[in-house]
Amino acid sequence: MNLKFYIFLLSFITLSIQAQDKKKDYGRLFGGFETNAQRYLEFVNDEQSPEYFRSNNYLQVNYEISKWTFGLQAESYANQALLNYYPGFKGTNIATYYAKYKSKKLEATAGYFYEQYGSGMILRAWEDRALGINTALRGGRLSYKPTNNLKLKAFFGQQRTGFDVSKGKLFGFDIEANLSSVLNFETADLEIGLSNVNRYEKIDELLVPNPQFDPTTSAFSFRANYMKGFFYGGFEANYKTKDAVLNRINNEISNDLIKDGSSYQLNLGIAKEGLGIDLTLRRTENMLFTSERIPEEVGLNQSSLNYFDKVINFAPALTKQNHSNLANIYVYQAQTGVEFKSDEIMKSGETGGQIDIVYDFAKETALGGKYGTKLAVNYSSWFNLPGTYRSSPEFYETKFFGVGEKYFSEFNVEVKKQLSEKTRTSFLYINKYYNKPWVEDSSEDVNSHIVYGEITYNFTNSKSIRADLEHMWADADFKNWIGGSVEYNFNEKFSLYMLDLLNYGNTKHEEESKKHYLTVGGAYRKGRSRVSLAYGRQRGGLVCVGGVCRFVPESTGISLSFNTAF
Repeated sequence: MNLKFYIFLLSFITLSIQAQDKKKDYGRLFGGFETNAQRYLEFVNDEQSPEYFRSNNYLQVNYEISKWTFGLQAESYANQALLNYYPGFKGTNIATYYAKYKSKKLEATAGYFYEQYGSGMILRAWEDRALGINTALRGGRLSYKPTNNLKLKAFFGQQRTGFDVSKGKLFGFDIEANLSSVLNFETADLEIGLSNVNRYEKIDELLVPNPQFDPTTSAFSFRANYMKGFFYGGFEANYKTKDAVLNRINNEISNDLIKDGSSYQLNLGIAKEGLGIDLTLRRTENMLFTSERIPEEVGLNQSSLNYFDKVINFAPALTKQNHSNLANIYVYQAQTGVEFKSDEIMKSGETGGQIDIVYDFAKETALGGKYGTKLAVNYSSWFNLPGTYRSSPEFYETKFFGVGEKYFSEFNVEVKKQLSEKTRTSFLYINKYYNKPWVEDSSEDVNSHIVYGEITYNFTNSKSIRADLEHMWADADFKNWIGGSVEYNFNEKFSLYMLDLLNYGNTKHEEESKKHYLTVGGAYRKGRSRVSLAYGRQRGGLVCVGGVCRFVPESTGISLSFNTAF
């Protein structure tokens, strides 16, 4: 790791300790440090230079005094960032910084900040270090709350990319109002919101002669949320003005395809004792929204979009987030943009939804038993938008209702059962369809069945052992897998685990057949600090957190993670 970074870290930790010993008049210094390092013994399919030791390091320091807060985040990627992180993350530098004033009604920020309007369909600036995402905005942000029922927000800035910012300039506003008191609702709650986000990027006429679209692209959003008793509902409508559609194969734009975009989401549900039902439906068309129209080319057949770089908005995949390792081999990602892959595969968005049903069987009943039983059922299904498509020249016209090519579907049932005061179990069944040629780039779609069982035994309040076993039957691609793991918690501070996945049914890739993906590791926690060490083989493919995924190549090595807060 860079020596300057260690000196920087040591200096701020020393200042932090000194600040805590002083009177409150001197304010409060707080923050955290995180490092994720790997020593690769081997890896494949990596387009970056073959550095075998890599680490991602983050130091965040904040100083608060009275109504003011100042902060910065330093980052170091040495010798390079971990495999398949955005190549713009390199070297050591100050990544973000800010100054913020906050009173009872007013909040003002200068520098870098994070923000989200509504569900995030037109704006979400956020950070996820596990995925290598940081789309912070550099500029200014205002938030004013004149009453308890009204909140006004506005911003301007440029989006972070690596240690720099995008060429496109962003600005917008958000209004959020609670109408319950105005409408004299005593047992109900109604909240509405209106948002606008604009991106200005000068058009290079050498790339697009006589452009037929404006330098400024605007997005508008309206949302409403209602709640009464055990019922709740929400609706959000989003619209993006006409703009050139990116040709992702050639990584270029033109006057040939200029389209507007839209997204509609409806959420309905009930939540009462022992029963919960949640239904979400969404239709999204051409809602890829980036701070630069043409993404940076960063490798063979790859652009910065592959790393979620310079993406202004965010649409989570509305599917169940499974804790089964095998269930995370084929994970659906929201298809919000336009992409013409070939004469056969042409897509302009997605339509579909999911339903969740959770039911608690009461204690001392036939199905509940002594400790009760929890049942969760989920179904989700997603499709391309129906319509007329042409690959050359690119053209599409969609229908609002109906469905096109099926992307994905999943049905799963999970039962959680406590057998005794010390023993808990869970069982999961998943039936999944994954259209890999349309969602990723492959030659065949996959139908799979997964069964998963888990048991946890608590010796004491702090000592426990957990084990799971799972199997996947798949009719294509890598076919059948089996896996399992064991985790032993000695106490609240120290734990060890072992995980193994075996792709025993692989007939397509003979060299991969019967390969074990074994990992052993442990973690130690003390106070606000945690350190973990692991050795093993990483399965190549998608790694997903909260429905957002990045591709990682297969690798074998030692990983070390440390994080602390002060």
